[in-house]
Amino acid sequence: MFTMLNYTIQNYVWLALMAMTLGSAIIAESAEPSLLVTLAIAATVGLKGWLVVDRFMELRNAHPYIRFSMNLYFIVLPLMILIFFLFPEAIADLTRL
Repeated sequence: MFTMLNYTIQNYVWLALMAMTLGSAIIAESAEPSLLVTLAIAATVGLKGWLVVDRFMELRNAHPYIRFSMNLYFIVLPLMILIFFLFPEAIADLTRL
């Protein structure tokens, strides 16, 4: 059941998601690729995913398996971003025909 407080929280979460999206776009357009930038982007991807799953997809009360699977995705994806940044040649060698 939604109350006025829940709508206010939803609005703040939405504003935070928009701010993170704009911040990521600004970083992507202006910053030189580095480990720090990649860490920031990976953390933003994970946090945004977690907020969307918990607040907008309403999976907070879903079956634990479904919620765990969705949250695991937002742990694995940022880790993959970091691995691809740290080891690009090794990944390219693995995917070469």
